[in-house]
Amino acid sequence: MANLKEIRNRITSISSTMQITSAMKMVSAAKLKRAQDAVTQMRPYAGKLQEILENLSATLDLSENAYSEQREVKNVLIVGITSNRGLCGGFNNNIIKRVNQLIEGEYKDANPKVLCLGKKIRDVIKKTDRNYSNPELAKVEDIFAELTFENASVIGANLMDLFTSKEFDKVVIVYNSFVNAGVQLVKTEQFLPIVPTVQEGDATGAGDYFFEPSKVEIVEELIPKSLKIQLFKSLLDSSASEHGARMTAMHKATDNASDLKRDLTLSYNKARQAAITNEILEIVGGAEALNN
Repeated sequence: MANLKEIRNRITSISSTMQITSAMKMVSAAKLKRAQDAVTQMRPYAGKLQEILENLSATLDLSENAYSEQREVKNVLIVGITSNRGLCGGFNNNIIKRVNQLIEGEYKDANPKVLCLGKKIRDVIKKTDRNYSNPELAKVEDIFAELTFENASVIGANLMDLFTSKEFDKVVIVYNSFVNAGVQLVKTEQFLPIVPTVQEGDATGAGDYFFEPSKVEIVEELIPKSLKIQLFKSLLDSSASEHGARMTAMHKATDNASDLKRDLTLSYNKARQAAITNEILEIVGGAEALNN
């Protein structure tokens, strides 16, 4: 009977776990809808802004632009974006693994530092000498507590200042790009310096328009805004990916718990049946002993 009690306790425990994982799945599904709407609405705007910038840049020499300066890479800043919470499968580990690959591989000779956006990567990187932080970013490093364009702009402006002041010669962003609830792709994008656009043929549609103010002034205004939009889109992508990954992970956890509960219930019924059979045999054996 002790074995029956142990199995019964496990079934009760798994039933409670199923209720938790099922509730977390529904919460993530609701958050995913909002996050997915936000990122799908942002992508066309970010894409059009980039298209305008590329169109104007095609007829300009951006080599003198502060954000396009190509120089020897002696110091690299890696912006790693994870979530603040776990229980989302390999979502956070994939980012941490990619950041470590960059530190130990491509940028090992470029004094790499990591700006951690998200508690999970911060908990890992802060134990090393690669962690980067400054007082200006302290209030917005936990950006997922309040994910707004204003907070993203603060980070974007700070990254631009770090590049133009030559504290860092290159800035890259590592984040999860949202595809759907079940698929998130780890992306590594160069944030600064701006990569020159390769134009195919003689397509320069900007020549058909008059610009006021000049194209140079427009580009100088668009570049900082485009960079901030790029960072904000990466954060929105990561947020949607997090909820999708957690919803998928909790769905699998609920299914696994359901399978385990079914197996334990079967084991419990078998053990209970065996115990009842043994009791019947003992009663019958006792009755025969009395008759004899």
